[in-house]
Amino acid sequence: MLYHLVEWLKELNIYFPGANLFKYITFRSAASVITALIIAFWVGPAIIRRLQKKQIGETIRDLGLEGQIAKKGTPTMGGMIIIISILVPVMLFCNLTSVYTILLIICTLLLGTIGFLDDSIKVFKKNKDGLKGKYKVFGQVALGIIVGVTLLVSKENVIRIYEKPQSEGAKTEVVEGIGESRQIYYRDVKSRTTTIPFLKHNEFKYSWLAPFKNEKAKDVATNIIYVLIVIFIITAVSNGTNLTDGMDGLATGISAIVGATLGVLAYLSGNALWADYLGIMYIPNTGEIVVFIAAFIGALIGFLWYNTYPAQVFMGDTGSLTIGGIIATAAIMMRKELLIPIFCGIFFVESLSVIIQRYYFKYTKKKKGEGVRVFKMSPLHHHFQKENPDAIIQYPHNPIPEAKITVRFWIIAIILGIISVITLKIR
Repeated sequence: MLYHLVEWLKELNIYFPGANLFKYITFRSAASVITALIIAFWVGPAIIRRLQKKQIGETIRDLGLEGQIAKKGTPTMGGMIIIISILVPVMLFCNLTSVYTILLIICTLLLGTIGFLDDSIKVFKKNKDGLKGKYKVFGQVALGIIVGVTLLVSKENVIRIYEKPQSEGAKTEVVEGIGESRQIYYRDVKSRTTTIPFLKHNEFKYSWLAPFKNEKAKDVATNIIYVLIVIFIITAVSNGTNLTDGMDGLATGISAIVGATLGVLAYLSGNALWADYLGIMYIPNTGEIVVFIAAFIGALIGFLWYNTYPAQVFMGDTGSLTIGGIIATAAIMMRKELLIPIFCGIFFVESLSVIIQRYYFKYTKKKKGEGVRVFKMSPLHHHFQKENPDAIIQYPHNPIPEAKITVRFWIIAIILGIISVITLKIR
């Protein structure tokens, strides 16, 4: 709202010191992250006290893990702190007319509501399964359809192609970077493409997946395939984040690192000079994603203050589903969805460990009459905590303390984030 207030005052020829700062993505992003931190530190204690007063605590099953029973009764649904800390700075510093901002707000509210309902059922109705899986999936599919269809029809969701000065119909613009400015000629094109990591000519067209030669049929099929892929990505990443939320500070810290990676990618993709220098797809208007992601990072760091070991509050599905949805939606907008297995590598491996454990156990039980576990326990982070001589993978032989596992996973997430950024140049 501050952003729009400043723009409105400019239209009235009313200026005040510092007003021009609001046109800079860097300033609005910095203000966004600081505001999110302040909000988290301000509302966090109040929400935690409220949850404790209402006895909204985590129900813990004894799975033989170190320090697990001590967590029983720790307040959950702390994802509300994250959501509030994201939305307040977004409302203040983002361009609320941008389709990217609108979709990210819808994602936050929709998945936050689904997670809140899931946590409420677990806490108040004493149902450890929470909201039925089909309803969660329905919400994720609905979000995928909203995001996919909106991006297909939105005039704002374009890529910019550079043209020669004499090209017919070419538009012109002066772009500014650090220490230089340049006049460019371009066309904005609606295109259903994404970025392929590590390849020099790194554009993947979704139309390649459409099995039709007729142009009209191919176009319809491409749109359907695109929406289905968007649904799959949002569902997979939000569930992967949910599975990773099993240790104090684990999902929070990793998500903040992933957010920082997304922020860098969004800034580079939305800056004409950097995009030209790196030879990557230039996507106008992604600066608003940077401002939103800045609020996202600030909210997560603020929440980590209370969620780090030993946790004062858990985010619950209210937070984990929302975080995963934001990450997936932002990556899709920036045409970086094929990079998700790298910068979300921890979420990917955690999900894969659950799938491998479940299906191999069922397979061996059917074949041998007795199920065999690949890991000591899944998701993967619990494998390093538990003693289980019957598991196929036995390393390490001794359980590792929870705090050490968390920090090591953070380190791996940082490495994956760095790799994701350097893929822009290493092709």
